[in-house]
Amino acid sequence: MKKIFTLLVLVFLVSACNKQYDVAMKSADKALILKTANDYFADKKWTQAIALYERLPNLVAGTDDAKTVIFNTAYANYYDKQYRIAAHHFKNYSVTFPDDQKAEEAAYMSALCYYNGSLDYNLDQANTESAINELQNFLNRYPDSERSKNINELIDELTYKLEFKAYENARHYYKIAEYKAADVSFENVLADFPSTKLRSTIYEYILRSKYELAMNSVYDKKEERLESALAYTRFIEKELPDSSQLKTALNLREKLQSESVQFQKTKVLVEKEQAKIKEKQLEMELEMERHEAEKEQAKTKAKVLRGKHSKEEQTLENPSPEVEGTFKIQRN
Repeated sequence: MKKIFTLLVLVFLVSACNKQYDVAMKSADKALILKTANDYFADKKWTQAIALYERLPNLVAGTDDAKTVIFNTAYANYYDKQYRIAAHHFKNYSVTFPDDQKAEEAAYMSALCYYNGSLDYNLDQANTESAINELQNFLNRYPDSERSKNINELIDELTYKLEFKAYENARHYYKIAEYKAADVSFENVLADFPSTKLRSTIYEYILRSKYELAMNSVYDKKEERLESALAYTRFIEKELPDSSQLKTALNLREKLQSESVQFQKTKVLVEKEQAKIKEKQLEMELEMERHEAEKEQAKTKAKVLRGKHSKEEQTLENPSPEVEGTFKIQRN
């Protein structure tokens, strides 16, 4: 019986709450809507509170209640894990009421919303970049704030997420044997994140990328790539003495040097063969030039002969007329 009574009470309360919510949602009474929204906010019923607060901006514009509506709307969305919407409202509050005593809190919460909205490193990092900017802006605006104490830690955490995403993208290129892309991508990680804790590991990946690129290179690029890989082994020897990366570098250097010696032998043979081919090409070009010259001579000779025959034929066809005497011998 007691359970049934408790259940009936709960049903009654839920029904009453729903009725209160429905009345407020249909009402145009600013005070009623605000009070009901605040009640739901106090009871941590974020969905209902948000819906009611969304009806109030135009009704409370220019009044003291506007601050409450914006601030509570921001927190309701924050607790409802709607971080992007919450960030918008918190930022709106700090910008609209910069001198208000809650402006600092709103600015901090805006940055914190972006931080909480940051996704795993392998997903879109737009929120992460926005969070870093917002946190840095808060630090610049309130350098002496108690809330600033953990800001740098949050920024470092988010920066590492971007760094690790870039690192994993580069490592993906290495895994699929796109060694040139891997080399460039790892170099970009070092350039974009100079304080990275992954530096020694990245050095090794760059070396291995250069090694694979050199050992499997086409002939025309092999010598240059071998030299680049060998130079990188010396770079690691200088930068990371007494490290596991140095052992790897020395091991690969031995293989690269052996490959370089073999390449030089091949290069000599190739250059000899290229010289022979060039010599043959030159001979063929000279032969073709002689042949062309002989053809020109033959053409010239034929032209001369045709001209001579033409004159002879013209003479036969048009013989010279007899020349009449200028006087006659008279006969007796």
